[in-house]
Amino acid sequence: MIKVGIIGATGYAGQELVRILLNHKEVSIVWYGSRSYVDQNYADIFQNLFTLVDAKCMDDNFAELCEAVDVIFTATPQGYLAGLLTEEILQKVKIVDLSADYRIKDVATYEKWYKIEHKSPQFIGEAVYGLCEINRGKITNQTRLVANPGCYTTCSILTAYPLVKEGLIDVDTLIIDAKSGTSGAGRGAKTPNLFCEVNENMKAYGVASHRHTPEIEEQLGYACDKEVCLNFTPHLVPMNRGILATEYAKLVKKPDGTYPAEAEIRSAYEKYYEGEKFVRVLKPGVCPETKWVEGSNYVDVNFVIDDRTHRVIMMGALDNLVKGAAGQAVQNMNLLFGLPESMGLELVPMFP
Repeated sequence: MIKVGIIGATGYAGQELVRILLNHKEVSIVWYGSRSYVDQNYADIFQNLFTLVDAKCMDDNFAELCEAVDVIFTATPQGYLAGLLTEEILQKVKIVDLSADYRIKDVATYEKWYKIEHKSPQFIGEAVYGLCEINRGKITNQTRLVANPGCYTTCSILTAYPLVKEGLIDVDTLIIDAKSGTSGAGRGAKTPNLFCEVNENMKAYGVASHRHTPEIEEQLGYACDKEVCLNFTPHLVPMNRGILATEYAKLVKKPDGTYPAEAEIRSAYEKYYEGEKFVRVLKPGVCPETKWVEGSNYVDVNFVIDDRTHRVIMMGALDNLVKGAAGQAVQNMNLLFGLPESMGLELVPMFP
């Protein structure tokens, strides 16, 4: 059995990790870490787990934790792991970090967008960006540190990746318009996330400044082997969970003066995703919807070509707490330990 420790187990992503891993036949959760609820029964905080979890919340004593587990999930704020990670820790345990501390390879870019100093930049080069559908080959049993991608970034990247990789769109014209449920902001009490603030309301935020922007640019830049600069605008919508990304880009004109047709675009998606368990390319004319991926590790994608403007509209939907966080983290753990990638993640989407 793989012994697991979760730091931040009482946050939304942490609780999803618990929910998923309780059904993973090769895992035993031995450490439910939470600074806010030390010594309280975990099932008293999340009563959906009453009779299912008989354990108390523990602190985040990494020295003790590293001796007790095989892998640590850190579902923590930015800067937490970077502030305490050492070579000694990585020699003892594997880590899947759900924060942004090791996602961005350029330290200056990270510090500019996150407004904090990076305390352990020496590990950035080693960290593998854990978007499995793109970086699967780099995540092996020799990997010590995985940077689990962000929720917006996972949806945004996977929605556009095949067309960027195949050079079918002008990436310099790419615009990403994305909407997220309130759980994406975390479980902490914040006035903008109160029911009366969110209900019957919709708003853009982080306009031209959202910190997931450089992560999306960096990864799509690797896909097309050039520096990418794009517009990313997130919106908060009055629902619990889910992300919908609608992306717009100019199609690249061919030498004969024509533009890529529907069949060529669909072929690109099928080329990269036909064998992927968790990316579903929908039938023509079917638009992704958040309710059809809720509670699951799936990403639904599709597209429409606008012949009038020679643009393609790409669409993607996922559950921000599963494929956008905890589910993807479990995918990464499975790869780290040589298990089937989908183990524990056979989650059928919920229906309200």
